[in-house]
This record gives sequence, C-alpha cells and structure tokens, in this order.
Amino acid sequence: MKHIIFFCFLYLVLASTSCTSKHQQESALKITQYKPKFNTVSNQYITIKRHYIYPFYNKILGKNRFNGMFLVAKNGKIIFEKVNGYLDYNNEKKLKTNTPIHLASISKSVTAIAIMRLVDRKEIDLEDDVRKYLSTFPYKGVTIRMLMTHRSGVPYYGYFADHIWDHSKKMTNQDVLKMLNKHVFPLNFPSGTHFAYCNTNYALLALVIEKVTGVKFPKSMKMLVFEPLNMNNSFILDKPEKINKISPSYDSRFQTQAVDFLDGIYGDKNMYSTARDLLKMDMATYSHNFLTEKSRKEIYRGYSYDKPGSRNYGLGLRIVEVPDKKPYFFHTGWWHGNTGCYATLREDTVCILALSNSYTRSVYQVHRLTEMFEDYPFEYKDEE
Repeated sequence: MKHIIFFCFLYLVLASTSCTSKHQQESALKITQYKPKFNTVSNQYITIKRHYIYPFYNKILGKNRFNGMFLVAKNGKIIFEKVNGYLDYNNEKKLKTNTPIHLASISKSVTAIAIMRLVDRKEIDLEDDVRKYLSTFPYKGVTIRMLMTHRSGVPYYGYFADHIWDHSKKMTNQDVLKMLNKHVFPLNFPSGTHFAYCNTNYALLALVIEKVTGVKFPKSMKMLVFEPLNMNNSFILDKPEKINKISPSYDSRFQTQAVDFLDGIYGDKNMYSTARDLLKMDMATYSHNFLTEKSRKEIYRGYSYDKPGSRNYGLGLRIVEVPDKKPYFFHTGWWHGNTGCYATLREDTVCILALSNSYTRSVYQVHRLTEMFEDYPFEYKDEE
C-alpha cells in the first residue's frame, strides 16, 4: 500500500512539473512569435538620449511632483524609466513597475488593435454596417470604420444619459445601446462626413467585439491581446465598485476622485495596465504575426482630411502630419484624475509612455521628446 501511495505521489509531482514546463514553453513561444527582431541598441545611443531625457523628466514631470510611470524605449529596450509616487496615497502604498493604473482613453488604442485582430481573422470587415453585429443599433449606414475613426456622428453617452439616467445606478455598454435604440437621438452630423471625437464610438466597438467573440469584453481582450503578449498586469475593469481598491484616482492635490455612474462603461476607457505592458503591445504592432501588414497600414494612416490642418486620426490613434516630416502617432487619456500619453514613433521604433493616476497635464508634454529624433513634428496641446 505504501508503494502505491508513493508512486501516486510521484506521478502527481511529475505531471505537475510537466504542466508547468508546458506552460513556460507556451509563454516563451508567445513572446518569440509576436516579438519582431530589432537591431541592438548601442550604449552610445542610450547615453545620448538619456542626456536629453533626464532634463525633460526633472523639468517637466518631476517638477510637478509626478505620480505615475514614465518610460522611453527604443527597439523594445527601455532606455529610461521612472516610477514615482503612490498607488494608494492615503495608505502610503507605493507605485511599482507592475502596478496597473487606469489608462483612460489610451484604452481606445488597445480596443482598436483587438478589432484589427478580428479583421485579420476575417470575422469583421471594416466596411460592415454596425447593425450586422448590433441589430438594435438605430442608425443606418454607420460602419465599423466610422466608429474607429470617430466619423459616425453618434452622440456622446455622457451628454444624453445625464438627463435620463438614474445617477445612483452604474451604466453599462448595453445600457448605452438600449438608450440609443429607445430614444434615437439625432446624429451630430451625417455619418462619414467629418471627424468628431466621441467615447460612444468605442463603447459600441466593445459590444461588437463581444458579439463576434461570444464572450464579455474583459475576457475577449484577454484572449485577443493580453494573453498572447504576456501583458500579465493588464485587464479590463467591469466592476466599478472595485476601482478604489485596485487603483484610486486623485486630483492634483491628492484628493480621491469619486466614482460616478459612467464608470461601468469600457472600450473607450476602463483598461488598466502598466507602461511595461504597453511597451509589449507597441513592440507587437511591428510583428506580422500579430497584425498583418494590411491591418498596420489601416491603423497608421489618417482618415479625416475634410479640413486643412496637421491634426488627424487613424484607427485608435491621433496623428500629427506635417509636410516633409514623419507622421507622429499618439493617444492621450484623461478620466477623473487619470491622465496619460502613449506615443509611438513608427519610423524610429521608439515608444514613449507617461501614465499618472493623479491629475496632471504634464504627461501631455512628452510630445516634446520628439525633438530627440529627426523629422518629427512637434506640437504641444492639452487634450483628452
């Protein structure tokens, strides 16, 4: 009997070891599969760039008592990183490199990537009418592409819900769709005629992803983006009552920001992540195994040339386009006290990230770092 128990125990140990080894191999395969081969970054390059970045950090971010994470990377290699301040100010709990904080509207860039992964799988077509996926959507002729480029004309849920929604209840993405269907609010402009930034577009895209994948958006994002890229500290929050337990949001004086009735909506916001996880995502966007070349071309180009100017929008990314300059792609975020900026300098394979859970406009000034590189337009402007 003792021998039988011993062999059973030995079998369980070997099986457990085998499973762990298999999981490690699968994780390594994911990293290799979606990690493009970049040139080595020289120590001389790092020294030169740090000589510029240190004064920027001290003068712009550090001067404003920066509370968050700041990162600059070239070819996936971090050449400068600072994590400073508190996750929980009242309990003096410090931020760490693996501490997820609210990305606000930077979430849109990740939602767009999930959509394009489904496009690559032939499960979505950008020219499809939204009603193909959301049968109760009341507006005819609005396409998936129009939602992604903010050219749909749909009204902002924060405005129309303010007067007709019980503020004691948390609103969901399904509630947004139900209100649009019930009230059929007028479009702000004829669909496809021009650009107007609106969170409703990406709240609806989250519902499209749910419809196509057959699972809720937090799990869909885990399947499509987070798990394949080993973004282990990233998730979609779908229970707003847990916000202050996970990552409180503060104003500039470290007063806790209240959770409101709009905090249950995701796709346009409510993604929590870290600078290092977003760097993994940025690196993967250069890989043809993660996104096809066709999808990358769709993401990184402008769609709104109705009016002259340098400002534009791709698929989940803002763009500054100036003649004889390289296009500059980025997205900013601002929700309650959470502010941030994600910038991707495609022709130099550089990623710049500044994320804060304490309100500060200084994160938007990372645009100044484009001056370290040749032929990128520099334009500083506060925005969400």
